[in-house]
Amino acid sequence: MSSKERPTLGGTRIKTRKRNIAAPLDPAAFSDAVVQIYLDNAGDLELVAKNIESSELNFSRYGDTFFEVVFTGGRTQPGTTKPDEGEHHPYSIIDCEPTREGILPSVIYIQKILRRRPFLIKNLENVTRRFLQSLELFDENERKKLAIFTALAFSQKLSGLPPETVFQPLLKDNLVGKGLVLTFITDFFKEYLVENSLDDLIAILKRGKMEDNLLDFFPSSKRTAEAFSEHFTNAGLLPLVEYNEKKIFEVKVKEMKSALTTQISDEADIAEVVETVKHHMKEAKLPEVEVVRLLWDVIMDAVQWSGKNQQHNANAALRQVKTWAALLNTFCTSGKLELELMYKIQIQCYDDTKLMKLFPEIVRSLYDLDVLAEDTILYWFSKGTNPKGRQTFVKALEPLVKWLEEAEEED
Repeated sequence: MSSKERPTLGGTRIKTRKRNIAAPLDPAAFSDAVVQIYLDNAGDLELVAKNIESSELNFSRYGDTFFEVVFTGGRTQPGTTKPDEGEHHPYSIIDCEPTREGILPSVIYIQKILRRRPFLIKNLENVTRRFLQSLELFDENERKKLAIFTALAFSQKLSGLPPETVFQPLLKDNLVGKGLVLTFITDFFKEYLVENSLDDLIAILKRGKMEDNLLDFFPSSKRTAEAFSEHFTNAGLLPLVEYNEKKIFEVKVKEMKSALTTQISDEADIAEVVETVKHHMKEAKLPEVEVVRLLWDVIMDAVQWSGKNQQHNANAALRQVKTWAALLNTFCTSGKLELELMYKIQIQCYDDTKLMKLFPEIVRSLYDLDVLAEDTILYWFSKGTNPKGRQTFVKALEPLVKWLEEAEEED
């Protein structure tokens, strides 16, 4: 045997190690095959779905291409929405009428496909996200169709399509700046609210992390509460306007409460606190009644309560009332506001066991400090309408009322 020859085992076959050879990608052929199914069935989506289900096409590999065919009628060029070379059909979502009736069958059709092939939901997300990020490449009519489709997809609960797939891709500066996003989202809202409640819409916005950021859909020059109200009022979406105004109001009230809590806890000068209240009243357009209720909450929240020492709690609460009586007096400027303050005290004393027995003492203290007038107390006693603990509190207030009535007779 030559020294160059390699030794072998007699009768043993040497196997060559095979390498993993990936099958070449051929999305064009896949696209043409799907298009042919549409054409063979003249766009009848029931028949198309049945033929899709019975086909042996490789959907796991070409899921994105499949949804391109569904949306645009054929395969699109990479990174664009422009049709690529190859077969196309005229039964796509983009070719439908821009109406609910025209697009709903496509949503139901996709739902059927996803039930059989749930792994395709990720491909639907991919294509949806890509098309929404390319809104400027569609014309106005096509953008409306996409908005209607997306709204119907959520309305029909299309196999868990996540809201962030829709809302987050829209927030591209160039799309927002051109007003394309605002038009799209307006069409989306209008269509979704046809069969769903505002609460349902808010739930979707919350899941999409947009509930508190609705102004982000507006161009930066129009990102104001006034522009929001005007735009959606003109679009016939008044419930959404009212919801947003309520949200803004709640935020401003929270800011006011936070500022006052800090000042009262730090025992700031009353004049300074009064100015803070007036500033926030103007800023939030806060009704006087709400101011009185809020002031009482803030004053009581600042009390240093003791765990089980009832006498300590009573002394602390009454001391707080006396300290801030002048603040209450500044804003209790009418009998109606004084009565609202009494109702507020009644409710808190009923709800908080620490204050249950303090109701008559608090009322007497506020009377002595000129916050509550005699007529207000007598009116509450005889005609008060809030039922919470009323019988108990009326009985507890009888000595004060009797004293007031006797003093009035003497006068």
